[in-house]
Amino acid sequence: MKGSAVATALTLGASTVLAAPSIQARDDVTAITVKGNAFFKGDDRFYIRGVDYQPGGSSKLADPIADADGCKRDIKKFTELGLNTIRVYSVDNSQDHDECMNALADAGIYLVLDVNTPKYSLNRADPAPSYNDVYLQYIFATIDKFANYKNTLAFFSGNEVINDGPSSKAAPYVKAVTRDLRQYIRSRNYREIPVGYSAADIDTNRLQMAEYMNCGTDDERSDFFAFNDYSWCDPSSFTTSGWDQKVKNFTGYGLPLFLSEYGCNTNKREFEEVSALYNTEMTGVYSGGLVYEYSQEASDYGLVEISGNDVKTLADYDALKSAFSKTSNPQGDGGYNKTGGANPCPAKDSPNWDVDGDSLPAIPEPAKKYMTQGAGKAPGFSGSGSMNAGTASTSTATPGSGSATSSSSSSGSGSSGTSTGSAGAAAGLQAPALTMTPVLVGLVTVLSTMFGAGLILV
Repeated sequence: MKGSAVATALTLGASTVLAAPSIQARDDVTAITVKGNAFFKGDDRFYIRGVDYQPGGSSKLADPIADADGCKRDIKKFTELGLNTIRVYSVDNSQDHDECMNALADAGIYLVLDVNTPKYSLNRADPAPSYNDVYLQYIFATIDKFANYKNTLAFFSGNEVINDGPSSKAAPYVKAVTRDLRQYIRSRNYREIPVGYSAADIDTNRLQMAEYMNCGTDDERSDFFAFNDYSWCDPSSFTTSGWDQKVKNFTGYGLPLFLSEYGCNTNKREFEEVSALYNTEMTGVYSGGLVYEYSQEASDYGLVEISGNDVKTLADYDALKSAFSKTSNPQGDGGYNKTGGANPCPAKDSPNWDVDGDSLPAIPEPAKKYMTQGAGKAPGFSGSGSMNAGTASTSTATPGSGSATSSSSSSGSGSSGTSTGSAGAAAGLQAPALTMTPVLVGLVTVLSTMFGAGLILV
């Protein structure tokens, strides 16, 4: 009798566990892809309508995607503005981001993410030592964290690393990082996620940098190019701001192009440039942009003021909301360049562009293993940093060396067994593995019902 009771209890307990609903993969998020010089959502042209989002700014390093409550609080304002994209400058790759990324996906909002942090980035003054395996491990681990979210639109390999003529010497290292990130994504069997660079708002070498990121072999080229632009200061116009000349300069450019920051605050901001940015006079070249910035910080560009759980909208918020509501996207494909393609590398032009040819540093030898083994455990914000750590590159890359490396695993997890990278969220939370723990819990429940509360599992 006791044996039968135990067998029955085991059967009932196991049945209870097996009958529990599993977490289904999220297949309702359409990943953004690149066609020619434009982004697409399925068969429809996708224009970035977004804001730069880093509450606390550079003075208070915090991960807004790991702050689920703050994220959900702000999503309400994002949707009121009519946004489809946010940009985040720094994330802690040791934290969980599922809740916020799922909430963003529910709201139809995509993420453009910078992979660097203040402690893990290239040093424009002396880039060679900072391009090392410790640095690459960190940014690869960030890829692991966010690659499985289908609403991860793109990754920035760098932001304003080149900000004048002399710092253009760092361009080969920016391009090498872009190459390495793209190779890592392919080698770890992730979906094709665009990787590109965010350039500074300078006329000195903006066009040369754009051309440089789109020259050379396919493995060396970027997936898109973006730049920060504060030249339209209301009241202004398409011609007064000089935006007409930028469209002319970039006409025929083979990669998607967008503004990674915009919104001059020299005068009262009315965001008159929105009507031009999403007009056919620009959409053949540009794919939208990101307004700087969501939260009010010391630089006084904020759309809202955050105090704890309270969010107060400012005049700039109302102006941007009005500008977006009055401006629709063009019908059809917006006149994009369907063929895309590479361009020649820019010629050396010292002191403005101090780069000759397209020779890139080879990936540091100790970092090669990440392509097949994954990045491993993510250091997060508490990591010791990479500026003076690890092994730097010691040779020049062979063209084509950035092609995908065969992975030791076809799982697409993008990480080794020690990785804390999330495989869940908008791309699909996987059903948990069946273990004996819930079976035993079910057994205890049934036996307790049959024999009383005196039954204790030890």
